[in-house]
Amino acid sequence: MSKLKIVLLSGGSGTRLWPLSREAYPKQFLPLVGDRSLLQATWMRVRDLPGVDGPLVIANEEHRFIVAEQLQALGARAEALILEPVGRNTAPAIAIAALRATADGEDPVLLVLPSDHVIANEAAFRAAIVNALPVAEEGGLVTFGIVPNAPETGYGYIKAAAGEGLRPIERFVEKPDLATAQGYLAAGDYFWNSGMFLLRASRYLEELGRNAPEMLARCREALATAAIDKDFLRLGRAAFEACPADSIDYAVMEKTDRGFVLPVDVGWSDVGSWSALSDISARDVHGNAPRGDVIAIDTRNTLAWSDRRLVALVGLDDLVVVDTDDALLVAHRDRVQDVKHVVAKLKQESRSHAKLHRKVYRPWGSYDGIENGPGFQVKRITVKPGASLSLQMHHHRAEHWIIVRGNARVTCDENVFDLAANQSTFIPLGSKHRLENVGAELLELIEVQSGDYLGEDDIVRFEDVYGRN
Repeated sequence: MSKLKIVLLSGGSGTRLWPLSREAYPKQFLPLVGDRSLLQATWMRVRDLPGVDGPLVIANEEHRFIVAEQLQALGARAEALILEPVGRNTAPAIAIAALRATADGEDPVLLVLPSDHVIANEAAFRAAIVNALPVAEEGGLVTFGIVPNAPETGYGYIKAAAGEGLRPIERFVEKPDLATAQGYLAAGDYFWNSGMFLLRASRYLEELGRNAPEMLARCREALATAAIDKDFLRLGRAAFEACPADSIDYAVMEKTDRGFVLPVDVGWSDVGSWSALSDISARDVHGNAPRGDVIAIDTRNTLAWSDRRLVALVGLDDLVVVDTDDALLVAHRDRVQDVKHVVAKLKQESRSHAKLHRKVYRPWGSYDGIENGPGFQVKRITVKPGASLSLQMHHHRAEHWIIVRGNARVTCDENVFDLAANQSTFIPLGSKHRLENVGAELLELIEVQSGDYLGEDDIVRFEDVYGRN
């Protein structure tokens, strides 16, 4: 039996679930179903398959610390955490994984999984993987087709050859209109394209070299020029930027004569929209899917999500209501796909809401922008035990730090001193400073900034344990 290697693809931005999912903290890192994030749940459902070691993760470089921390919280250590400088779709990402997996002379079977899907019947999914493994070991390129339960127009479809169980792929088809999707559902041999694959590393590289040689060459170059950065492997930027962008479907699966599909009915969802999340969420007797502090009166078939505040709904039907710290979304269930237009407008207007939440995570902890106005900004900062911010200075702002909990060590120019709860200090504009948590518990403080410009890009770093510029 060949070695099985798990490849987690974690490069997505998940903007269709705005305002909960944003570029800097997209849906794969959110606990949308249950207490674990989608990334954590993806790893948990396959980690106990025979012969599996730590996952090989392909991620956006901006998310590197989030990925590492979420896996560490499960006691998992990635075999490799490879950082893409830019997104190039799934075909190059899987090529990088295959090249890395074969670099030491091994030729494992890769189980390639997007890190932002939900699977309700995990035991059935694991059984399907074991069922498909012999075909992948023999050189077949296997994908898992989802047995459709509705004429879905938001997914691509795979037409399977006649037969039962795992069988050859006849063709891939694009997202259909409703009438076509109804025909696919009635035919019984069309399945949703899940984007999950099982394939031997060398066979994928062979097919890619035949069908997209320029892509494979650039991926080889990007890996050859990669740099090790602590626990991360940074792909060579110039080579990867020059790599053609394409999906595995277009680059390989539509062209190979060794493509197979295994239909599965495992309670799968790509959680691609608010309506999709509503469909897999627990509902009350009126069809409502509440999350958080929600009161619904004479309301039906409505998803309501509240991070903190009470959300009260009266006399509503078929809505999606999502309340976060800094944004409120109200949309009809039939129009939630148009959330992408909201995100596009936010980007057009250069508003931070497209990328950042009010609470922003950093490798050392987080900060929450709780208040702002002309010339001032107030943040609640938390620093993990043993962590420290960079040694830095600001050209446009001064800062006043008030310790709420824990023990801080402060560097301000030539002075180094400790502060405890209910103590404070002032950091003048232009001073070189650093904040460290020297205690065993979380450090919490309130930071009051004042100045003529309070943007996050007003930071000059001199030293940083996390290697940031």
